[in-house]
Amino acid sequence: MTITSLLPGRLGLGTAPLGSMFRDVSDEEAAATVDAAWDHGIRYYDTAPFYGAGLAEIRLGDALAGRPRDSYVLSTKVGRVILDEVEDPAARELGEKGGLFEHGRPNKLVHDWTADATKRSIEDSLRRLRTDRLDIVWVHDVAQDFHGDEWLAVYESARTGAFRVLQQLRDEGVIKAWGLGVNRVEPIELTLDLDEPKPDAFLLAGRYTLLDHDRALQRLLPTAADQDVSLVVGGPYSSGILAGGTHFEYQDAPAHIIEKVARIKELAERHGVSVKAAALQFSLAHPAAAAVIPGATRPSRIAEDVAALAEAVPAAFWAELREAGLVSPLAPLPTA
Repeated sequence: MTITSLLPGRLGLGTAPLGSMFRDVSDEEAAATVDAAWDHGIRYYDTAPFYGAGLAEIRLGDALAGRPRDSYVLSTKVGRVILDEVEDPAARELGEKGGLFEHGRPNKLVHDWTADATKRSIEDSLRRLRTDRLDIVWVHDVAQDFHGDEWLAVYESARTGAFRVLQQLRDEGVIKAWGLGVNRVEPIELTLDLDEPKPDAFLLAGRYTLLDHDRALQRLLPTAADQDVSLVVGGPYSSGILAGGTHFEYQDAPAHIIEKVARIKELAERHGVSVKAAALQFSLAHPAAAAVIPGATRPSRIAEDVAALAEAVPAAFWAELREAGLVSPLAPLPTA
């Protein structure tokens, strides 16, 4: 089964915000957001133990409890084991993402991509999600943004541990697909070069957006398309800056990004286009892109995302975006 045939639609829900990313999100608000996604027909949900030290998984599991399990697709990630022991969430060493989930649970995070840790992580996720099976499992964050110069050692641990476990689970039919869930292109490029094991897809966050797509277009996406390995686009709003927020790469947006967003917004307004529509539809225009999974913590955002995906965007907008140098000449656009 390919990832494209597995996914029930091109729009899913990313649940990092349900782990109280950036701010303290209430249980009620989280539940209402998942309910809104369900009511708008969204049937693909992505989560991870990392999001609030299990908080997003718990909230997603509670919200989906009672829903027919065969009616939705669920993915989570491996690479962190959540302990009962507690720590200060604000003091965790998370590379470039320090303090990201300081409003989440205080349970200690252990970074571990070995075979045993992968099996334990899956068992723990099943319990938190209140389900008996996972459809897709991503190997989480084996890249430079979390590990700096040590990232290749972390990647190798995952290659000999998590990769092999997940490939076996897929071959046995326990899960339907596996791949990497990362914020950088390099670990995916390495994985596509391997003879074995072979992933079914990958989740790439922040690297195929209106604001950042050049590197992915150079080698990663052509290779993925040649190998029939699909892309799930995470972070299509670049941490919020393309949806009216102030964050880029999970931090306050720098001046040059704010200026670029202003240029995109001005062009979009002249054509009567919402920036959200431009962002989602651009990310899905590449033939390797199977789905996009924006995150949300407010129910109203779900309706906006659904409307943005369905919005009619004139060809003249895409042409002018290209002419202005705001997208790569190599990037496929929604209207030829």
